[in-house]
This record gives sequence, C-alpha cells and structure tokens, in this order.
Amino acid sequence: MSQWTASVSAAHLARLLEPRPQPRPAARPGGRRLPAYRGLADGVRLLVLEGRLQVAARLPAERELALALGVSRTTVAAAYEALRAEGFARSRRGAGSWTAIPEGHVLPTRSLEPLPPEAAGTVIDLGCASLPATEPWLTDAMQGALAELPAYAATHGDFPAGLPVLREAIADRYTARGVPTMPEQIMVTTGAMGAIGAATRRLVNFGERVAVESPSYANVLELFRETGTRIVPVALREGLGGWDMDAWRRVLRDAAPQMAYVMPDYHNPTGTLVGDEQRRALVEAARAAGTVVVADETMAELTLEGGEPGVRPMAAFDRGGTVITVGSASKAVWAGLRIGWVRTTPDVVRRLVSARAYLDLASPVVDQLAVAWLLRGGGWDQALAVRRQRARECRDDLAAALREHTPDWGFTVPRGGMTMWVRTGDVSGSRLAVAGERLGVRVPSGPRFGVDGAFESFVRIPFTVSGPAAAEAGARLAQAADLVRSGGGAEGEGTGLFVA
Repeated sequence: MSQWTASVSAAHLARLLEPRPQPRPAARPGGRRLPAYRGLADGVRLLVLEGRLQVAARLPAERELALALGVSRTTVAAAYEALRAEGFARSRRGAGSWTAIPEGHVLPTRSLEPLPPEAAGTVIDLGCASLPATEPWLTDAMQGALAELPAYAATHGDFPAGLPVLREAIADRYTARGVPTMPEQIMVTTGAMGAIGAATRRLVNFGERVAVESPSYANVLELFRETGTRIVPVALREGLGGWDMDAWRRVLRDAAPQMAYVMPDYHNPTGTLVGDEQRRALVEAARAAGTVVVADETMAELTLEGGEPGVRPMAAFDRGGTVITVGSASKAVWAGLRIGWVRTTPDVVRRLVSARAYLDLASPVVDQLAVAWLLRGGGWDQALAVRRQRARECRDDLAAALREHTPDWGFTVPRGGMTMWVRTGDVSGSRLAVAGERLGVRVPSGPRFGVDGAFESFVRIPFTVSGPAAAEAGARLAQAADLVRSGGGAEGEGTGLFVA
C-alpha cells in the first residue's frame, strides 16, 4: 500500500455516516425499504468514493461498529460482506477488514498533456484553471524588463536565489500583508511547482510520508508519487467547511509525516478558504509533531467577492520555521510567466539554494525583471483587479449554466480562486470526462485529485469561460452525462489531460 494505513474508530465512522440515512432502512421505489445492512454498505461505499474515508483504512470490528450505530452485529457483518463482494473492502483472517477500490479501477495518472492550440476553436477546455494574460500589464512589464536587462546581461546571469530586486519586492509584499519579511527569506523559483518540488526534494526522503488535503492539486500529487513519498490523505470538510482538525491532529500524531502540503487560500480544486483559527491550530499541531507545513498561496489574492478575505497568511502563525510559504505569478498575471517563490527562514532558503544546482540552476532573468516591475510599479494590483473581474464573470456564468443544464449536480460556489468542485450525481466522473471529450468539452475527473481512486463522483470546473461559451459548456456536459447513462461512456479517462 502506497500510503499510511489508518485505523478508523467505530465512533468516527458513525459520525461520518451520521448525516446520511444509513444504516436505518431507506425506502425503495415502489414503497419497499432497503435492508439496514444495504444502507450501511452504501454509506461506507460512498464515503470511500468521495474520499471522506481513506482507501486501505482499517475498519472497526463488527461488534464495536454495531454498538456505535445502535444496530445488530448481524447487520454490520452483512454490510461488510456486501462491501467485500463489491470490491470496496478486503479482509484477512486475523487482520480484520479494510477499505478498498474494486479491482480493475483505472486511475488517471498518465502524463498530462495540454490541449493543442489548433483545437481551441472546437473544444471547450475546462482542464486548465488559467486565463489569458492581463493586458496591457504583461506587455508593459516585459518592456520594462527589457529596458533593465542590459545591466544584468553584463553579468553571468545565474542567480540561484533569485534577482535581489525581485526578492526585495516579494518580501515587501509579505510585509504589507502583515508578515514582516526580509529578502533573505525569499527564494525565487520556476513557478509554484518549482517551489514545491524544491521543498519536497530537500526535506523529504524516499519513502517518508507527506500529508495532503483530500482532494488535493493533481500535479502536486503526481510530484509526490514521482519522488517516492508516501501520501497520507486528510479529508476536507464538506461544503467549503475547511479542515477537519481532529483528523489532522490524529494524522500528525500517528503517521508523523515529514511534510504537510496544504492550500488554505481558495483551495484547488474545491475553492475552500480556511479561517484563521484552523490555520493557527494546524501550525501548532505541526510544530508539536515536527512536521513542516508547505502552504501553497498561489490563489491567495484571487478574492472574487467583497474586499480582502480577512484571513492572515499561514506564516503569521509561525514562530520558528514550521511553515514554508509558496507563491506564484501564474494566477494573478499569466500562467506563461513562470515565476514562483518560497518564503521561509534564511537557513532553509540557503539549504534550498544549495540543492538547486542539479535541478534548474535559476529562473529566467527577463521574467524575474517583469514580475519585479509589476510589484514595484503598481501594475500587479491593477492586473489583479482585472483578473478578479474576469474570473468572477466566468464563475457566475458557469454556475448558472450548470444549474440550468445539470440541475441534479451539486456544488457550492466559492468566494474566490479559480475552481469549483462539482458532484456529478449518478454519473461517473471518469466516464463523463471521456464522453465530454468526444462531445467537445474537456473536464478533469475527480480521481485525478484524490489518492487511490477516490472522488469518482466529482469533476473540477475552472473559471475560464463565460457568456455563450459557458452556456455551451453546460449543455455539452449534460449531453455527456446522458451519453454515460445510456452506456456510451468508456471506463477511465482515455487521453492525457492537462490539469493546472
């Protein structure tokens, strides 16, 4: 098993099942009622598919769960037997039972490929959570960078920690956000993925554990798999409810992960914004466990409603190097501007810089100068305001299109970020992705954002199209759902799908 094997207590499983009608008998069409064991089995199966119950988690003993649920042991035994028959549980004599995904379930972990530019006119691409560049600020920034380039062209051009002018500008922005920062605490990287990759390779050895929110960002999960880490998923609360701190404390205490990767600001894919108290609690729990928290703030400034979100950066609750913050220019300005950064202690910055020589040496000088030009001259805030307005229009139009064309799907509209997490009702997200591509709409299925096959009944919708294109996207997704229901959707995603 690739991840930490958790044990689920009877009380915890009972709480997870509580909002649902199981295990009490439910009505069948025609007035008949489902047996109690069937309701319980369906409840556990749904928890596994939605990622709220970890794959390979050890289930409680039959007697303990029966007592916690107030049902007979026979009911629990029959439910476990049904789960084993369907492939959602496995057992071994003397070792108990644990959750599973049925054999043959195809996990979408192949290479991720962008949509070819020539297909853009016929295919609505909802695979990439990125918008076109904010103009004229990108062009102005590049022109400003070229004006400053001659002074740098006279040097060797290698700045492993980043250009001093950019490190200072990034540090000043953190200070303005209420987190006093020196340039020595900043390392410039090649995008946010470069920052996360650098932290992972320097701080986590092969086979060590990394805790992640579940669901989590697809490309980061792939990074962790490629680097040989053992992923420990921790389920998010439903309905943009933030982190389950009881679950985080349990994982940090029992699994002792070397690193935790979280997205507290408009989480990708769900859009969750985590409040200050949960941020403080996670930092304190991680400090006590000796776990480094990598906080991805790529979406932090993409507030789409009202003023600022009213939360403090994760680093504001850190008193000694527990938090490594990651930022990027990709969402605020343009994904093609491959500049990211790390904010941490000067000592960790030095360690990251020393390990960079065998990766990419340094980030492009012209791009760094362009970002510095934006941050110093105010262009960043102007470009960000335009980006927010555009993302808000796309979010509202897509939400309206989904409500019109797929009224049985469920979602909560986030207050910021670039993505929305959509439950697809009775339709498999993986099959929907295949059918959608045939009908000219690309969308990544939920399992791309989970561990070991979770989130089969979800897709991620990014805020990238509006107006007639959003309406057409909703219509094509509805057609794809009908195709799957009729048996026309293949199992699993058949082509590589770029996810950003």
